[in-house]
Amino acid sequence: MQPLQCGSVTGWLLALLSPWAFAQPAATSTSSAFPVKSIRVIVPFGPGGPSDYLVRSVGIKLAESWGQQLLVDNRTGANGVVGVELAARAAPDGYTLVMATNGTHGINASLYSRLPYDTVKDFAPITRFALAPYLLIAHPSLPVHGVKELIALARQRPGELTWSYGGSPSQLAVELFKKTAGVNLIPVPYKGNAPAITAAISGEVSLSYGNVAASMPHVQAGRLRALAVGSLQRLATVPQIPTVAEAGFANFAGYEAGAWYGLLAPAATPRGIVERLNGEITRILKLPDVQQRLRNEAYAIFADTPEQFAAAIRAEIAKWAPIVKQAGLRAE
Repeated sequence: MQPLQCGSVTGWLLALLSPWAFAQPAATSTSSAFPVKSIRVIVPFGPGGPSDYLVRSVGIKLAESWGQQLLVDNRTGANGVVGVELAARAAPDGYTLVMATNGTHGINASLYSRLPYDTVKDFAPITRFALAPYLLIAHPSLPVHGVKELIALARQRPGELTWSYGGSPSQLAVELFKKTAGVNLIPVPYKGNAPAITAAISGEVSLSYGNVAASMPHVQAGRLRALAVGSLQRLATVPQIPTVAEAGFANFAGYEAGAWYGLLAPAATPRGIVERLNGEITRILKLPDVQQRLRNEAYAIFADTPEQFAAAIRAEIAKWAPIVKQAGLRAE
């Protein structure tokens, strides 16, 4: 056999193609072997919140099946922008992920005129974990017991009823309610959802949107009154509380208010790694004990595909853009 002559056309083609041919099995092998070490999950909010809880709930099971940990790295600041930017710039190898919310990947795209990353193009969606629907709560002194009565009262007393919020998702949920109902309510900012709920308990404000699990003990003790949940269907944990849409107003059909949480990777992460992460995490989210634990905390579980998650992000951006504009909330 004659040695290859690279000066020939055939020789040049083989010389050009051979590195590509050898690279493909290596990439496939990398995806199939993943993970070989711990995976860092950037949570762009402080410790102890829902993002932490969900990552750790899945991480325990992941360590059992893969033998690798999901390590939480809290990087707070600027409504999640600091942590999300860090994830966008990370190596696209599957070992740095970010826990996104409808705040970081829905509202912020419209809220900030300049972001140091592209909300859609710089990330590869893996799966949404769950939705935490908001619970519409009122101070017991407010003479209303449901959404229909609340809207009637707000129309009688425009600009008098105050509504606390503790972050951009709950703030925009208030603005969405105002726009949908056509009423003038006064949003009042607090440094976190817990202080916002406390303000409703003390009577500093008339209303708030609270986490179901955190708010219900106060409802049961008579310190708050639950008016409605912001989910599309009633929650199994509080089946006696109607949805906002059940008030019967046509504009509220399909109304949803809450915070969802999902996992993203940097955009250039190999598809095989994204699929492997999606497959294992959605399997864990569908385990009966995990589902029971999350439902006890009033989470609605998603466990969707990367394509479904990507579509949800685009829909979320479109949903909040007009609300941000109407409320005049755009920041630099």
